[in-house]
Amino acid sequence: PPAHSRNDWIGPPDKHSNLRPVIFYVPPEESPLERRLREARQEAQACNQHFWARHNCAFRQEKEEFIYSRLKAKGLEMRDETGQKATLNAEEMADFYKDFLSKNFRKHMQYNRDWYKRNFTITFLMGQVALARALRWLRWKKKNVGN
Repeated sequence: PPAHSRNDWIGPPDKHSNLRPVIFYVPPEESPLERRLREARQEAQACNQHFWARHNCAFRQEKEEFIYSRLKAKGLEMRDETGQKATLNAEEMADFYKDFLSKNFRKHMQYNRDWYKRNFTITFLMGQVALARALRWLRWKKKNVGN
């Protein structure tokens, strides 16, 4: 981001996680509370990035293995006679998706619990920052009105 920017910058989706990375704006006079909020947001982003990159990699690999095994069971190759990648029908793929979700249910539940905890913390810190900024603005206004 340019040096004069006063906003967070959001990049294109990551090729592994499909999440859009954020470059967080750091104000020159960031308070300790604002720093805690920014760091909590950065930590949440890093955890999300890590989880979804691993999850998507496992998904793609297991999907390819599933397709290969089903095609092999049918006596087919990964590519048809025209060189196109062979595919399975929607019902067969539904079997894979169901099995994958069932197998990863606990991971998803743990991820969701962690995600809710992080978001609760971030929301709480955002409320504290908003209150601190409002009080700072009121003190500034009172000070300037009294002059």
